[in-house]
Amino acid sequence: MFKLNDFQAYKQNDKKISMVTAYDYFSAKIVAESGIDTILVGDSLGMVFAGNENTISVTVDDMIYHAKAVKNGAPNSFIIVDMPFLSYHSTLAKTIKNAGKIIKATNCNAIKVEINSEHTISHVKALIDAQIPVIGHIGLTPQSVNIFGGFKIQGKTTDEANKIIGFAHKLVEIGVAAIVLECIPEQLAKTITNQINVPTIGIGAGKYCDGQVLVFHDLLGFEPNKKYQFVTQYANAYGYLTDALKNYKLDVTQPKLQFIENLG
Repeated sequence: MFKLNDFQAYKQNDKKISMVTAYDYFSAKIVAESGIDTILVGDSLGMVFAGNENTISVTVDDMIYHAKAVKNGAPNSFIIVDMPFLSYHSTLAKTIKNAGKIIKATNCNAIKVEINSEHTISHVKALIDAQIPVIGHIGLTPQSVNIFGGFKIQGKTTDEANKIIGFAHKLVEIGVAAIVLECIPEQLAKTITNQINVPTIGIGAGKYCDGQVLVFHDLLGFEPNKKYQFVTQYANAYGYLTDALKNYKLDVTQPKLQFIENLG
């Protein structure tokens, strides 16, 4: 089983880290049996599981419900759970309370926090001081979609790049276990990966990160049309499952015809 200190060990030994999202019992079971290192219960469930336009509406209770199901499906996996929008933005006490609620209710191994300001960094430090393991998340932080004006690549200008690099170094200083880099230029991800001594986990950030994370439904092709250019689809689950259901309907509605065809 992957453990918290394995993040550092993998970085030191130049070993890549695999991470995939899961939102329910069966997807977690599949991911665990495949040997993936870590599972992320992402607030992306608001989009992938519930069909919303963004992650803003996801609550702490939503995260707990899905994380408990994932833990049931993958009891021996290293599980990371997202802190949802506004669950870590007010007071330090409320931030610790919300994170503690998630940890205690789900028995997960770490939480992930999106970083978009010095304010959130101070809250991450409070969590780590409270003995709660944290994975940082910088670059395109989906909870800030309204500020960014959409899901856009971050770090393309010098100022943006320097800001993201600064966040990375500050997160390392306060003790995060790893940092997710989302939708930033490949060379910027390479610079950050080379400069810091904790692993980077990329999603749309190129090949130089210390590991990669993808959404379960994206990499298995649950969407009929590929949404993101950086996602490699390893299966066509949408087509396969649709065909299976069509065959089931045919068996139900035209059983004699199906029987004759099978004999032929």
